[in-house]
This record gives sequence, structure tokens and C-alpha cells, in this order.
Amino acid sequence: MGDWIIPLVTLTGIEVVLGIDNIIFLAILAGRLPEHQRAHARRIGLILALGTRLLLLFSIQWVMSLQQTVFTLPEWTFSQKEAREISWKDLILLAGGLFLIAKSTFEIHHRLEEKPEKPGGDSAGKQSRFISVLVQIAILDIVFSLDSVITAVGMVQQVGIIVAAMILTVLVMLLFAGPVGDFVERHPTLKVLALSFLILIGVVLVAEGMGQHFDKGYIYFAMGFAFTVEMINLKTHSGRSSSSESPAE
Repeated sequence: MGDWIIPLVTLTGIEVVLGIDNIIFLAILAGRLPEHQRAHARRIGLILALGTRLLLLFSIQWVMSLQQTVFTLPEWTFSQKEAREISWKDLILLAGGLFLIAKSTFEIHHRLEEKPEKPGGDSAGKQSRFISVLVQIAILDIVFSLDSVITAVGMVQQVGIIVAAMILTVLVMLLFAGPVGDFVERHPTLKVLALSFLILIGVVLVAEGMGQHFDKGYIYFAMGFAFTVEMINLKTHSGRSSSSESPAE
């Protein structure tokens, strides 16, 4: 029994950590929708994420073929002293990273220039926005799932354990996506910080697409440290607000 529990728990934990950026991106995009559509968009987005992971897993031979060389960059390109082989995986990471950087930058700009929306509105426009959000989620799911599936297959050879770990991961993400999204929406500065994290992750994806590999532990540590500082900042401001609103003795 223990020969499958330990790999399952370990792989689920790693998949949850790798899915943090997915949850953040999902929360940011769903936040652009009317409140009554957000939970629906998060559920569909996570179901799409699970479907993408399972499709890639059962197409693992094709996924592994993505690591074959498509073309080779000559020496000294992008300050490299050696010829750089570019695979389909590199191209996907590169395109996904650029998309994430562009999308996060646009969201930050939208946040800074945000104007109050008129109540009501065109139902067709709301539906098209909902579909647009789902399309963007689906695009990033492919990028985020690619590394997730390759990591899973590299760690565990039993397909049943990988499938179970992916389902458990999505269930955990379903559990926390709502609270994370609501929390980010209630704190505007935290939303900008989350978008900054996504830009950082986009830069890492672009770098990996160009052959520069980073230990993601440093990235997650930086994210955790910045988040802790921001939480202390929010707590401090909350304490000051409470003391200023309390009646004088």
C-alpha cells in the first residue's frame, strides 16, 4: 500500500505548488467578470486545466517529441557561445511567457486606469467577455500543464498515480481558487503584486524557452517573501484604521 501512497502525496504536493501561478492567473482573469460569473469561470477554467493535463499525459509520446530539435540558433546568438537547439517545447514556453508578460502588463495598466463600469450593459458583450476569459485561460493552461506533465512523468511511471495526483491537485485548486480570488479582489495592492508575480513567471518561461534554466525554488521564495511583507503591510494599515476609528476615551 505504501508503495503508491508516498508517490501520490509527493506528486500531488509538487503539482499544487506548480499550480500556484495557475490559480493566481485564474483569479485575476475571473476578477474581470461580473461577480455572478466568477465562480463559474473558475470552475470551467480548472476543469479545462485538468482536461489539458490528462490529454497531454495520454499523449505523452507526442509531448516527449516536443523536446526534439526544430532548428538551431547559430553561435553567439543572444550572447550564447554555443549553438542553441530550439525545440517545440521551447517555442511553446517562449510564446506562453510572452503572452503572460503582455497580459499581466495590460492588466496592471487596466488596474491603474480603471474606470467604473456602467450598471447593466449589453448581454452579448458580457457573454463575449466570458468566452474571451475562457479562451485566455485555455491558452495558459497548455503552457502551465506542459511542465507539470513532464515533471509528473519524470517522477512517477505509474499512469494511475499521475491521474489521481492531477485530480487531487485540481480539487485542491477548486477549494482555494474562490477564497484566493475574493481575497485578491478585496485588496487592490495585492492584485498588482500578483500580476507582478505573473510577469516574473512569464520572464522565467521566456528564459527557459531560450535555454536559460532557473531554479523555481528561488522564484517561489521571492513570491512568498513579497507576499508576507504585503500581508504585514495590510495588517499594519488595518490596525491603524481601527485605532483611528475607535472613539476617544
